[in-house]
Amino acid sequence: MNSLYEQLGGQAAVDAAVDIFYRKVLSDDRISHFFDGVDMQRQAAKQKAFLTVAFGGPNNYSGQDMRNGHAHLVARGLNDSHFDAVASNLSDTLRELGVAENLISQVLAIAESTRNDVLGR
Repeated sequence: MNSLYEQLGGQAAVDAAVDIFYRKVLSDDRISHFFDGVDMQRQAAKQKAFLTVAFGGPNNYSGQDMRNGHAHLVARGLNDSHFDAVASNLSDTLRELGVAENLISQVLAIAESTRNDVLGR
């Protein structure tokens, strides 16, 4: 069976999803302030590499683990409501791209599996 990465459409699909996702995130008043001063090209590249691995594609991710990578945001108040907003933007992005609901469910399950690390619990 093909990996989730292949079923979603490979690198082109991940690239498109991340670009749309960050447009949504940056216009979302609930969470956009967490990205003030962030180099978004660098951030998008890291996210693309991370999602590629998370979805079963080639591993080119060299970033920090989720706990360390988000600790500075937890210190600024990152909480479950913010995590939920990010997940909502992700599912909206995938729907906009026409991804099948069963694949969206798999993606959201992977995202959910990072919640405690992202929130430093």
